[in-house]
Amino acid sequence: MIEMNNNFQTPQEALKVLFGYDAFRPGQESVIDSILSGKDVCAIMPTGAGKSVCYQIPAMLLPGITLVISPLISLMQDQVKALNEAGIAAAFINSSLSERAFHETVRKTRNGDYKILYVAPERLVTEGFMELAKTIEISMVTVDEAHCISQWGQDFRPSYMNISQFVDMLEKRPIVSAFTATATENVREDIICTLGLQDPFVLVNGFDRENLFFQVEKPKSKEQYILDYVASHESESGIIYCATRKNVDNLYNLLESKGFSVAKYHAGMSAEERKRMQDDFVFDFTSIVVATNAFGMGIDKSNVRYVIHYNMPQSMENYYQEAGRAGRDGLEAKCILLFSAQDIVINRLLLEHKEMTDLSPEELATVKERDMQRLQSMERYCYTTECLRNYILKYFGEKPEKPCGDCGNCLHTFETLDMTDAAKQVINCVYESRQRFGKTIIIDTVAGAKTARLAEIGAVNYKSYGVLALTNKKLIRRLVEQMVAEGYLRVGDYQVVKLGNFQALKDPETTVMVKITDDDKLPQRAEKPKKKTNGKDALTAIGFKLFDKFRELRLQIAREENMPPYIIFSDKTLIDMAVKMPRSKREMLEVSGVGENKYGKYGERFLRVIEENCCDLGGNNNEQKE
Repeated sequence: MIEMNNNFQTPQEALKVLFGYDAFRPGQESVIDSILSGKDVCAIMPTGAGKSVCYQIPAMLLPGITLVISPLISLMQDQVKALNEAGIAAAFINSSLSERAFHETVRKTRNGDYKILYVAPERLVTEGFMELAKTIEISMVTVDEAHCISQWGQDFRPSYMNISQFVDMLEKRPIVSAFTATATENVREDIICTLGLQDPFVLVNGFDRENLFFQVEKPKSKEQYILDYVASHESESGIIYCATRKNVDNLYNLLESKGFSVAKYHAGMSAEERKRMQDDFVFDFTSIVVATNAFGMGIDKSNVRYVIHYNMPQSMENYYQEAGRAGRDGLEAKCILLFSAQDIVINRLLLEHKEMTDLSPEELATVKERDMQRLQSMERYCYTTECLRNYILKYFGEKPEKPCGDCGNCLHTFETLDMTDAAKQVINCVYESRQRFGKTIIIDTVAGAKTARLAEIGAVNYKSYGVLALTNKKLIRRLVEQMVAEGYLRVGDYQVVKLGNFQALKDPETTVMVKITDDDKLPQRAEKPKKKTNGKDALTAIGFKLFDKFRELRLQIAREENMPPYIIFSDKTLIDMAVKMPRSKREMLEVSGVGENKYGKYGERFLRVIEENCCDLGGNNNEQKE
């Protein structure tokens, strides 16, 4: 057992005093206990599950300082602001510091003024930082966004390889903890091996985010869908992801021309412009940001109510991480993917032109194959009629027992058709084509399409030409996707359709069942389960009024303090405050998310809002404040 810092007797006490919470979330306590017992840790926890608390609480209890390796300057800055607001002595060292600020931070670090220090991985093995590291007591090295260390991760960063070298150079080995939100089994093993974790406690806390609603839409016009959606959710904060800079610019211009409060973000903008747009969104000056995936890892805005993907992402890892930026406060949020077949073409082009100059030919071939497999998994997600949440969970290695009952597919009514005979005809067509063509050619051939391309390649002479002429082409496409999903067909390079394990179709007992929708019919929507709430359901009319006034005050304070509003108090905290309507310090500290330090800074001002609306509340204000 490691010697504890005496400021707090228990992790629970630190959680309550610093962060204002009465209990840990699932998985947090076991990780914290493992760290405090001196064990290395590898924790896979979904976005919004409270990963940061898992190393911030031990940092306050352990002697010395905790180093946190973080990939982005903006992420460090937000984390340090939030910690300082909670009364925790934290700082960062990165390129954004002036020379004077850098030397002051180093001086305070040597003096033991900080409990947590954030640094970039590039800085670790520099001569200057190593000199500093050898003069301070480092109790723990924490690796945030640890998937960046794995060559199999979607955001591999070579600089993360410096971490194990840094730890090995220290005279006394600290505890090493690694955290990430999205990691397959291969990535987890790579993290443990590359970091050299010693007999680590491994937590895979489930990837399910129950507060997120997943939906795939195939609208005739993506732009019109976006316009309609943001118009009906104008008071909410949302992110719209696009695959290309051009799409970002076009959609931004469209939304701005319609009078929406919108920002944009992509790598083609200047650093100053990107920072201004990001700050406008984070500080609630604008409610919408349209961005490429360059807008990502460093964003910790808790009140994002929707994430819309204008284009299909290149992998499930990317999608889940980006979609996971919605609802980080635990309240209900929507994740909507707008899909069209053109998305596949765009992503293949982007992957083919992806710069990977520092890889050997063998490594390059392996990476390209991995990327194409990920793209195909993402494509199957867009076409599947099964539970969307379960598809995601299965991808990350979980085994859900039943459909969630609360995603776009589960709330949709499908008709099931036996298309076994049609499937055999598709197999015959792929065989006749000698496995040389893509899905469109195969579908057009069996549908009997009269195109110059089919005549050119001789497909009009196939025995399979026109065998499904009476079947809707959309239905044929669904069939082909189902056959790929079940392994009867496979998709090779350049989307060429190949024969898979189709021998089972020779068995008379084998059936191919396809779920279809009728676009001309409105789907019957099941009653939405009540397993979760958007939080505001608990508010009365008076509560709603208070909530709006709390938001106004929070925005005012944020402007005064020059920090994002959600760092003051999250929406979830304001809702709980509006429900409980505290009239004293004691009651205010019972509000979830209100700790001692934040009460000292802001508590009286929020109590005053309640007092000023005392008549509306129908009560009196005779109770004395503590």
